[in-house]
Amino acid sequence: MTDQLRIGIAGYGVVGRRRRHFIDNHPALRTVVVCDQTFDGDGVLDDGVAFHADYRSLLGEDLDALFVCLTNDIAPEVTMAGLENDLHVFCEKPPGRDLADMAAIVACERRFPNLKLKYGFNHRYHHSVRDALALIRSGDLGKIINLRGVYGKSKIISFESDWRTKRSIAGGGILLDQGIHMLDLLRLFAGEFRDIQSFVDNGFWNHDVEDNAYALMRTEDGTVAFLHSSATQWQHRFNLEIALSKGSIVLSGILSGSKSYGAETMIVTRRSDEAAGDPPEEVHRYDEDPSWACEIDEFAEAILNDGEILSGTSDDATRTMELVYRIYCADPVWKSRWNLEDTLPDSSC
Repeated sequence: MTDQLRIGIAGYGVVGRRRRHFIDNHPALRTVVVCDQTFDGDGVLDDGVAFHADYRSLLGEDLDALFVCLTNDIAPEVTMAGLENDLHVFCEKPPGRDLADMAAIVACERRFPNLKLKYGFNHRYHHSVRDALALIRSGDLGKIINLRGVYGKSKIISFESDWRTKRSIAGGGILLDQGIHMLDLLRLFAGEFRDIQSFVDNGFWNHDVEDNAYALMRTEDGTVAFLHSSATQWQHRFNLEIALSKGSIVLSGILSGSKSYGAETMIVTRRSDEAAGDPPEEVHRYDEDPSWACEIDEFAEAILNDGEILSGTSDDATRTMELVYRIYCADPVWKSRWNLEDTLPDSSC
């Protein structure tokens, strides 16, 4: 390798350009080539970075690592192509359209044990989430009793394009696209869920993917979680309430590229029989979003020092994707409508 890791970015839209900003701010990384279907052939950008219209041409460049910022239908193919070209790979969530995509990626990854594969579940890297996790693990607030999460926006179509509304490209709707972040956090805090009930529908926007998903889940040890993932949340909202035996934690707002989810805060209350249900609050406000830089730092560290991927492993991605599909399948109407009977490997769908 050279003094700096040579990075290629497959998919140079909004997310790919934002990734490049944080890649180029890292002292050990340098973007040397990008690709996107909107480019007219091959060439060089004004800043000297090469560009291609096809990812296969990008893979012909001299690279150390690949960032995959593509639509869900093509991301698995390009992730595997990167590994097969001896590249470390960072891929945005979700890893693909379904669990078959994920299984193919894992099989490919096992053939290249010396390469690093990481997925961009960047909500884990927000200061509020990290502080909440540290507080829970300290035991100061006791054990988790239940969790209630709401993550919603006003539509599925983004400012970029409408591909997220098409099942053949996206694989799923608001739950797979955005709600997957909340599911990843619920797993982070509570562990794996055994029992699931759900309602899933597309009754408002009438795309062939869901615009609302409601899930009630329980772990082996009895921790209960509720999730509402919505594309009819006219005022964008991120809210996660965690009830514990000695208090509670509420994560509200999330600093994001759209800046539409409000201030990012963590509110901590401590159980008090004297407070009559209204205990004093400790309010922590966060004014910076380190998540994009932190996860890239971890990826670079793992490559440079042959370390482990700590969050966003292929196992994390598989388990969270499986939870998405278990929610889909727990609604018998939704399961039948989209022929999801064979989408889970253990036939529990």
